[in-house]
Amino acid sequence: MSLSGIFARVVALVGAGAIHLRHRHGPQQPAFGSAPTIPAAKPQGRIPTLKMPTAKGWSAGHTPVAAPGLQVNAFAAGLKHPRWIHVLPNRDVLVAEALSVPGGIRSVFDYAMVSTMKRAAAVGDSPNRITLLRDADGDGVAETRETFLDGLNQPFGMALLSDTLYVGNTDGVVAFPYAPGDTRIGAPGRKLAEFKPGGHWTRSLLASPDGRKLYVGVGSLSNIAEHGMEAEEGRAAIHELDLESGRVRIFASGLRNPVGMAWEPTTGALWTVVNERDGLGDETPPDYLTSVRDGGFYGWPYCYWDRIVDDRVPQDPALVASAITPDFALGGHTASLGLCWVPAGTLPGFPDGMAIGQHGSWNRSKLAGYKVVFVPFENGRPVGPVRDILTGFLSPDERDSYGRPVGVAIGPDGSLLVADDVGDVIWRVTGVPGK
Repeated sequence: MSLSGIFARVVALVGAGAIHLRHRHGPQQPAFGSAPTIPAAKPQGRIPTLKMPTAKGWSAGHTPVAAPGLQVNAFAAGLKHPRWIHVLPNRDVLVAEALSVPGGIRSVFDYAMVSTMKRAAAVGDSPNRITLLRDADGDGVAETRETFLDGLNQPFGMALLSDTLYVGNTDGVVAFPYAPGDTRIGAPGRKLAEFKPGGHWTRSLLASPDGRKLYVGVGSLSNIAEHGMEAEEGRAAIHELDLESGRVRIFASGLRNPVGMAWEPTTGALWTVVNERDGLGDETPPDYLTSVRDGGFYGWPYCYWDRIVDDRVPQDPALVASAITPDFALGGHTASLGLCWVPAGTLPGFPDGMAIGQHGSWNRSKLAGYKVVFVPFENGRPVGPVRDILTGFLSPDERDSYGRPVGVAIGPDGSLLVADDVGDVIWRVTGVPGK
């Protein structure tokens, strides 16, 4: 076993001890919904709760568990850390394959984190490519697989507008020429906007309905701006890129790690899912789903949820007073990443709402997330309760993860596609025939 592996096991033992001491009174109630009960913060100091399952992958014939009335099959397998999905108008499916890379290790905690993430297959050599999948015969399994773009820099978000494909690399947005039916792009890209790499590295993209702008999710460098606010400049925000002028501006801020974005069709509002801060407890604070207002500030790093101040952070009372309360809590540390709008009837028995890929926790006593969930909407607003779409990504004893869901998208045949970056699979969810 490597030194990193040995250290990861030591960290797991220390983490188990911390969990036992901090949670002798049993698990807390999940913080879900528009009015969640959020336990009082209990700062964990230099020994945070660390609990991460070992990445195992799927054995032959083993799949996630679909909700009643649904079924799941592998649309494509044998990928390398697939994170995000984009479906092209000609029904081809693009998959961004990328991985966190070890950053600068400044402390024993940093080394502990990297060791733990390696055990969970969450850090390593990034493939840095986009793969094209094509299901030409319509049987729900992609028989064509091509390297569509490579040599990228931790690609994540993708958007196609007219004859241009936009890619969210960790250090900026790049534009490539595209023609329908292309199976590979060999032309160099044009960099349209630059963003600081590192930290929360994903750069999700969403085109405006009129095709004139791109919205870019840029996460924070750190947990609570512990390296100073100057290092966080331009981060923890959704940016708006005007494609005609090239102008970039911050559309909304105070969003620690906004990843998936989607349009709600009734109101036309932009929605996102956000990963909140660590080190305050299992359910404190919850990750969330929220509408995003132009010019809005959502609290990070000074406060969370309904302007609850984080005493670990030097304060800005004026910004705290202006903080917008998110719309819908998704549970503490669920790592809600993927987001897409699901029209009523897409999945049998499911109304209008949002599908959310919950990548899963690493920093709470009982693991949370590790599933794909659905939040129903009425009149443009989330109403709950949260429903499961796919579960079974964890072993019953929480020691192993077979997979971890990330991006979600409506497939070319109206199915729901799910990127699984530990199982290296794109899952396809449909209704059971005859039900």
